[in-house]
Amino acid sequence: MQDVTAVRTSVLPPYAAHLRVYEPLAALPEPDRTRWQAHLADRGPDAGSADQPVARAALEAQREALAELLARTPRALPDKESGRAFVRVVDSVTYVCPWATRLRSWQALEELRESLPVALLDTVLPRAVREDALAAQARWRTEHPDARPWILTSRWEVPVRWFLPFSAEDRRWVPATEPAGEEPGAPAALFYLTTMAQARRRVARGYRVLRERLRGSALAQGAEEVGRWLEEFHPRSLVELDYGGLVHAIGERALAADQSAGELADGLAALRAGDAEAASEVYETVTERWRQVQALRLAN
Repeated sequence: MQDVTAVRTSVLPPYAAHLRVYEPLAALPEPDRTRWQAHLADRGPDAGSADQPVARAALEAQREALAELLARTPRALPDKESGRAFVRVVDSVTYVCPWATRLRSWQALEELRESLPVALLDTVLPRAVREDALAAQARWRTEHPDARPWILTSRWEVPVRWFLPFSAEDRRWVPATEPAGEEPGAPAALFYLTTMAQARRRVARGYRVLRERLRGSALAQGAEEVGRWLEEFHPRSLVELDYGGLVHAIGERALAADQSAGELADGLAALRAGDAEAASEVYETVTERWRQVQALRLAN
């Protein structure tokens, strides 16, 4: 794959993509609203318009989370929840996406337990550390039964189901900029941003056609999963799909040409019209694109 390059440097974020929900600040309950208002007054927004990425803030979040875990005694998660959030301002409305680092760390631990052999898992995180983390999670869940993450993370790929809430018009491609004097250059960014109303409508329409034509398929199940997650949030929220650190594993030419959300929408339209062959070709194009990126995981 000529347009894919592996970059090795300690200052780059992990090769992971993120699906985020930003809720309106004015719709948050107290005391959360006051807390995030103070956060905004202290730091300002991470993106002042719909066309700006939150790439710098995302890198800061990952570095802060890593620093929390760099201790002599291995830890599965930070000792306390982060008081930070991604903040977007769109059309003079402020939206907040809390990092919720501890909650997401518990989820990552569950994924790690499912993906690694026990012997390797014990080497990465000793059993006693994992048991302490799971006990803390159980206590926290008792106190916060309705908690859900504002951010979903996927390593080495963007799951195809994550494109369902978006259309081609939601796509924002921001090429990297060169440093200017002492000012560092901005990294490249590729993200999609849409309203919750649009996201829910597209997922619901996609799920209906997938349920009718491909009942029981992985994509149909994924559409239901994404739809249920989106229903947890305020109806006037924003939904963002950010390629995150994957932009550093994929060449800029490939990123500029990547139209995955639009292609998936075309495939669903073909499936709705009864053209299974055209729909299959589109789906294969999108999945093959991400199989090639995933293959970099095993590259030497």
